[in-house]
Amino acid sequence: MIKLITGKRGTGKTKILIDAIHEAEKNSKGNVVAIQKGSSLNTDITYKVRLINIEDYAVEGVDAFYGFIAGILSSDHDCTDIFVDATLKITGRDYPKVGEMFEKLDKISTETTITCTISADNAELSDNIKKFIA
Repeated sequence: MIKLITGKRGTGKTKILIDAIHEAEKNSKGNVVAIQKGSSLNTDITYKVRLINIEDYAVEGVDAFYGFIAGILSSDHDCTDIFVDATLKITGRDYPKVGEMFEKLDKISTETTITCTISADNAELSDNIKKFIA
């Protein structure tokens, strides 16, 4: 399942994401993963959550990001939740292509909820992205 938290920069998306991460960690019977670009979440996330700085793995673009998430899903069958902050900084802003990626991830994440922040106004987004807005 894919859930998106959208809004322009500075609208509180990361705070909503952090609250969702903490809620998932409390309720999960498996593993919770948080992906960031840089170190913005380091001090806000409990040590029980697997925090990944995607810059450490040189992941850039839609295809590389899809492969990275698919790799997590294929190697950790106990992963209940994946959270991604600043998704468009990783994938780029080709909205139709990003939407296609979310559609593919939705098909393979049947047992895992993937929640991403998208820094854009909803009116800018393609329809294949809008359908995942939480």
